[in-house]
Amino acid sequence: MQLNFKKTGSGSPLIILHGLFGSADNWFSIAKELEKDYTLYLVDQRNHGDSPHSDVWNYDAMVEDLLELVDSEGLRKFYLMGHSMGGKTAMKFAVEHPDRVEKLIVADIAPRYYPIHHQTILAGLNSIKLDQIKSRKDADDQLAQYISEIGIRQFLLKSLSRDSNGFVWKINLPVITEKIEEVGKSLNEGEKFEGPTLFLAGGNSNYIQQSDLEDIHEHFPAYEIEFVSNAGHWLHAEQPAAVIQEIRRFLK
Repeated sequence: MQLNFKKTGSGSPLIILHGLFGSADNWFSIAKELEKDYTLYLVDQRNHGDSPHSDVWNYDAMVEDLLELVDSEGLRKFYLMGHSMGGKTAMKFAVEHPDRVEKLIVADIAPRYYPIHHQTILAGLNSIKLDQIKSRKDADDQLAQYISEIGIRQFLLKSLSRDSNGFVWKINLPVITEKIEEVGKSLNEGEKFEGPTLFLAGGNSNYIQQSDLEDIHEHFPAYEIEFVSNAGHWLHAEQPAAVIQEIRRFLK
């Protein structure tokens, strides 16, 4: 699958993968700082952003998508970073193609299995009647019945677009809803990337816990971990300066 991506900056290539319900746009503010030192590839993963939709949605497919992208761009070796679902894709790519990844950065996700925990978000998104709403405020009002936090609603509604027929989702909501268990799947036993790896964890997030460190070491023996203070799961949005600082330190 030919993924949509935005390329900016100059220097060594750094590929960034967004998380579930997100898009390449989530990383624009980070990119504005890092493009001074790196050629950035901000990627829309399948069923997200402006990339194609498909009934096939799992990490094997997303790894193949990324491989097709880097091959088409002639990238032999590169830095790779992913957040949440994108972090799982990045980890899976690194263990399958270790010769292609110079350094790996994983933002607020561990290689373990995560139980389904997006039911409320999915119920809220599916409750929005696209053929009935007249404005984004109408969509927000419906979503607010399920999600009280305005910041989360604003993030989710970035995937609401408009065409000549009215409002449409950029995300492939039916497939994501049907196959949501795919996003929580773990790496397979024995899969290993021995290159330098940085895990960035939100200090207020529960996605990476002390109990995960043994599992992380098993898959990524050359890992280091940094906890970003005053940040939850969306650490790059909550503490961008700290995240940029850690990325620069690790890649240099």
